[in-house]
Amino acid sequence: MSRTIEIVVTPEGETTVQTLGFNGSSCRHASRFIERALGQQTAERLTAEFHQSQSTGQTHQQRLG
Repeated sequence: MSRTIEIVVTPEGETTVQTLGFNGSSCRHASRFIERALGQQTAERLTAEFHQSQSTGQTHQQRLG
């Protein structure tokens, strides 16, 4: 699986960052620069894949401000 970082911005200014195809905590390292640029993190939801060794996913919600 290829590694992907998906960023969705709503009309209200809320963003969701989701990583796909990363192993272990590498998803956090890969998306860190994006999260810092977007502002304060308001929520984090780790997917079931996050806890598996083959594939990881992570979703962050942030508000631009």
